[in-house]
Amino acid sequence: MSATVRAHSTNENFKNNEKLGVIDPSELLRPEPAFAKKPVGQFRDYTVDESDPIKERVRRTYYEMHTNQTVDFVKGRMGKWLKFNHFKATVREALEKLNDLVDESDPDSNIPNIVHAFQTAERIRHEHPDLDWFHLTGLIHDLGKVMAFYGEPQWAVVGDTFPVGCEWGKSIVYRDGSFDKNTDGNDSRYNTKYGMYEAHCGLDNLTMSWGHDEYLYRVLKHNKSTLPEEGLHMIRYHSFYPWHAGGDYAHLCNEKDQEMMAWVLKFNTFDLYTKSEHIPDIEALWPYYESLIDKYIPGVLEW
Repeated sequence: MSATVRAHSTNENFKNNEKLGVIDPSELLRPEPAFAKKPVGQFRDYTVDESDPIKERVRRTYYEMHTNQTVDFVKGRMGKWLKFNHFKATVREALEKLNDLVDESDPDSNIPNIVHAFQTAERIRHEHPDLDWFHLTGLIHDLGKVMAFYGEPQWAVVGDTFPVGCEWGKSIVYRDGSFDKNTDGNDSRYNTKYGMYEAHCGLDNLTMSWGHDEYLYRVLKHNKSTLPEEGLHMIRYHSFYPWHAGGDYAHLCNEKDQEMMAWVLKFNTFDLYTKSEHIPDIEALWPYYESLIDKYIPGVLEW
């Protein structure tokens, strides 16, 4: 079975079995679930539990996100961040900032984001030793989260993404109730199935909720990274769970999106399943990854 067909059938399984709750189809594709810290089906657990500080932190982050991520908000953030005039740094310098960041939207991990970056990259390297661009993609996929150190609230940096300017997908985390105060819900230009888009216009023509995925993609394009299209697509859409995990927004996708979904799902098996207690020896790994940075994203970048 091809990766594209496998991805399609897995999404169908997801839609036909909503009793499983929130589950990433990549969990079902994982060849060795024993590697994970938690059993299959226990990742991305977004049940409400006010007595659990991590679950409550996650819920608050998503409610703020869903209240404030409007078309006008996203346009404003693009106007601010896509000037690329906030700071200059190499990829390594930017990654090292993530030593101090814990993702407030992540129910599976409470460790600094740089540890997750190396966990993801090393697992990809282990299973795909010949795809060096894939290793680097795993390392930097969350690097856009550096916005949190420059005044951006985490609800505009982390978490699952979704298109603004159209009806919100049914599989969005905390979908019911969390959008009640979002003003786009009362705007006839935006609150229909297609909203401000055309059928099958393609993901690249959507305006996504503002966050680290879109920002890093734009940074890499601005700084002329030579990462292949598959890597850039993984970075741009790895948090778009309502699409690649929930089966929503197919009416806006084109043929290219369906082909690229297989790569995004492949990436997410590593992004999800490497959230374990094992801490890699980051200092020992830097020389290898710096060689990849020099190959694909060299020098000082404009952020």
